[in-house]
Amino acid sequence: MKILVTGFDAFGGERINPALETVKRLPDYIAGAEIVKLEVPTVCHKCLQVIEEAIRQLDPDVVLSVGQAGGRAEISVERVGINVDDYRIPDNEGNQPIDEPVVLGGPAAYFVTVPVKAMVQKIRERNIPASISNSAGTFVCNHVTYGVCHMLATKYPGKRSGFLHIPYLPEQVLDKRNQPSMSQEMMVHAMEAAIEAVIETKADIKAIGGMLH
Repeated sequence: MKILVTGFDAFGGERINPALETVKRLPDYIAGAEIVKLEVPTVCHKCLQVIEEAIRQLDPDVVLSVGQAGGRAEISVERVGINVDDYRIPDNEGNQPIDEPVVLGGPAAYFVTVPVKAMVQKIRERNIPASISNSAGTFVCNHVTYGVCHMLATKYPGKRSGFLHIPYLPEQVLDKRNQPSMSQEMMVHAMEAAIEAVIETKADIKAIGGMLH
């Protein structure tokens, strides 16, 4: 099995992006699967072009993307991507779409095709906080969550995809009072656990993962 793992470059005035830093530190093989790492730009549409070129060249079985979610205190395994771009801030090339579709004429939403509840369980088994998230936002992370799902559904059937959000690194919150963070080592372990679950689990487990609000 081959898994393409993508991480965004820094955005929003940050010097680093924990997503990319975590992806860089993953081992080349996890549970016998080859791990291929890819940096993607925090730019709408261009990010999907970079990912699709990698899919064409590498033919991975799974595409697993990682993004920064500043303010979240745990690993968030995203369940769904929605067909809307509504950017609160510009992306890294100054694009700021408002109420525009990720894919014109595409479905309203896609559920990811990796075993999200098994991934959360596996991460928690390593004593790392994690939960299901039902919103990947409306910025470039959601753009990739939805866009890759659509790409695989329409062009590359049989491949699976998913998305994880991770917190700030401790060094990013030195000037951000009361903002949660997580160590780089813990985030790498969480990603390894999530990937193990993807490799081992075809049909997701039945476990409580919903939220009241």
